[in-house]
Amino acid sequence: MAAMGQEDDDVDHYEVLCLPSGEEGAGLSLEQIEKAYRTQSRLRHPDKRPDDPNATADFQRLASSYNFLRDESLRRQFDARLRGRREAAARAAASGVKRRKAVSDLEERERAAATGQAVDAAEAARREDKRKAADVKRELEEFFAAKQSASSSTPPTSAHGAPEDAPKTDKGKILKVSWEGGADYYNAAKLEEIFKQFGGVEDVVIKTRKSRSRGSAIVVMASKEAALSVLQNHSVYNVFSVPLIVAPVQESGGVPTRSTHTPETRPSNLGGTGFNDLEASVFRKLQEAQKRKQSG
Repeated sequence: MAAMGQEDDDVDHYEVLCLPSGEEGAGLSLEQIEKAYRTQSRLRHPDKRPDDPNATADFQRLASSYNFLRDESLRRQFDARLRGRREAAARAAASGVKRRKAVSDLEERERAAATGQAVDAAEAARREDKRKAADVKRELEEFFAAKQSASSSTPPTSAHGAPEDAPKTDKGKILKVSWEGGADYYNAAKLEEIFKQFGGVEDVVIKTRKSRSRGSAIVVMASKEAALSVLQNHSVYNVFSVPLIVAPVQESGGVPTRSTHTPETRPSNLGGTGFNDLEASVFRKLQEAQKRKQSG
């Protein structure tokens, strides 16, 4: 049995006898080993474990380990093997610690390098932003310099682009007109024919069409009274198959901001940038016409 136990290097004979292993097991006396064997043999005898199919093999292993440890030579060799295993395990653990530390140090260096690259990237971004800001500043300076040069050689202009000393046009004569149901339904001639019923019409400007279903225009009446008459007699132009929505360019006392319309006619916002540009165009045309009249 001792030979069999000697060949089985994976068996810890101290543990088979339920004794402490390692250095503590190596210090046990033979009497302590014999006492442990007697105790375990009573508890693990096959007669006391009739339902356990492994009882006989377990009891034989118990006897084999006991006989093994009784042999002083085999026990010294076994203790030496156990000591070697413990030392190898300790070295492996230490190596694992060193390996983990090396990995940790490497990761730390990589993080530091990545942080340095991030700092470099941030610095490069700041330099690029500074360069772009300098370019914008230079372009603005060139723009204002050119504007100043142009303004010194041309007379001051109003917000609408007309010379400030040009004759002023009364906004009370100007009407904003819009319709829905076909942008091409009304043209300048047709609108002039409609609005001249209320007085003279100086000009009609069709706004550039951005929608096929909606049209708009500026109508300049000959007088404020004519424009007021248009706004007060909305029933005339709301009976058309494509009703007109008429509103003044500038509010004045007693003049509604929008003509009354039928439920089928939805009002539209005519005060946007497009109409402002259109008004400026009309103002310039009227001012040029008035200047020609005055010079004639």
